[in-house]
Amino acid sequence: MTERNELPRLLNLRQLIAITIGTVIGSGIFIVPGALARQTGGSVGLSLLVWIAGGVLSLLGALTYAEMGAMKPEAGGIYVYIRDGFGRFPAFLFGWTMFFITGTGTSATLAVAFTAYLGQLVPLSPLSGRLAAVAMLAVVMLVNVVGTRTSAGFQGWATLLKVGGILALSALFLMRGHGLGASEPASLPALPGDSLVVGFGLAMIATLWAYEGWQFVTYSAGEVKDPQRTFPRAIVIGTVALIAIYLLACLGYISALGPAGVAASDRVAAEATTRLFGPAAGKLIAVMILISIVSATNGTVLTLPRAFFAMARDGIFFRRLAEVHPRFGTPAVAIIASSLWAMVLAVSGTFEQLFTYVVFIGCIFYGVGALSVFRYRRLEPDTPRPFRVPGYPLTPILFVASAAAIVLNTMIAQPGRAALGLGVVLLGSPAYLIWRGTSRTRAARAADEAPR
Repeated sequence: MTERNELPRLLNLRQLIAITIGTVIGSGIFIVPGALARQTGGSVGLSLLVWIAGGVLSLLGALTYAEMGAMKPEAGGIYVYIRDGFGRFPAFLFGWTMFFITGTGTSATLAVAFTAYLGQLVPLSPLSGRLAAVAMLAVVMLVNVVGTRTSAGFQGWATLLKVGGILALSALFLMRGHGLGASEPASLPALPGDSLVVGFGLAMIATLWAYEGWQFVTYSAGEVKDPQRTFPRAIVIGTVALIAIYLLACLGYISALGPAGVAASDRVAAEATTRLFGPAAGKLIAVMILISIVSATNGTVLTLPRAFFAMARDGIFFRRLAEVHPRFGTPAVAIIASSLWAMVLAVSGTFEQLFTYVVFIGCIFYGVGALSVFRYRRLEPDTPRPFRVPGYPLTPILFVASAAAIVLNTMIAQPGRAALGLGVVLLGSPAYLIWRGTSRTRAARAADEAPR
């Protein structure tokens, strides 16, 4: 029998790897390679180097979080790491931002992208498009409310389908295409500022967006079987697999279109398929992307509400979000609440613009979360660590430094957007004081009423 505030440990290694991979692969790998090729001057070697560098940086973060996840396998992930490392206030600001903007906004953005690709298969009016976005979020919400095992099973099959599709297409591109031997484009504009470093930096930002989501699996650490062994293995295996999948896909695109064709395209997967197999086959990409988007949305909904569950359990968020469904054993209220807010963002039509202002906030908190490993090493030196970060302290330092560089670049290049994003985070300060005061009042009342 599951305790009221405890989630059952149901997730195994295979399911956790599927969550890691499935949450990351959305629409980025089907679109980003073209922009990346332009930002690197059409250089095949440099483009592939950027994909490897982005993957390595993600792996550095995964290795850092693997130590903390195995050490503290609790629901909430990064929220828990920041809370135990630096206190409840910064942890609350992280959760506040995830609930109202960046986390639920990920689901909302995926829902909007879902309608865009669905529109390539069936005609959609603006109203029917919004209804389709809401319907997709509602279906994913219900699947996750019904049970963690159900949603994890769905995630496994959906991830298998999209990864299998990407690998099969990439293999066909490599067999039928001849672009790998083509010369690199000579007519592209010079790199921004005539600087290879600037071009590489811009390409890295696009690449890290394609890798975004590997950290979501940390929120589900409290539902993992044998977490001390399973969690670190899953997050590392999943991240390494992502690097291999992305590199193979990029090589396939280059083989099908050639370096110049990739650099000239904003829809590399669709154009590569159309060139080699005809226009009718291009619709296959739309179907693949729809599956990919639904899988990424499911992975987000399967993991993110666990952070809100942990916040509510600590008494610094809506109390009902800490409830575990008596029949399904899921944080049903947290799932429903966050999904409903994602629907509002998806329907509002204003969210996409807002999201561009605050996306860099994620890098701030991911960096702070990684810094927690240093706090744990100092404050809890004797706590068992089934997994230790390889290359400590260099590994977490490199990850934190890369996150800081992205944040600094945004603040310099787009100071207005950075200021607005920070403002949204700081709006959580009065909310924290209110919830903290209410929690203390409730605790004092309970102490007074307790039998003596």
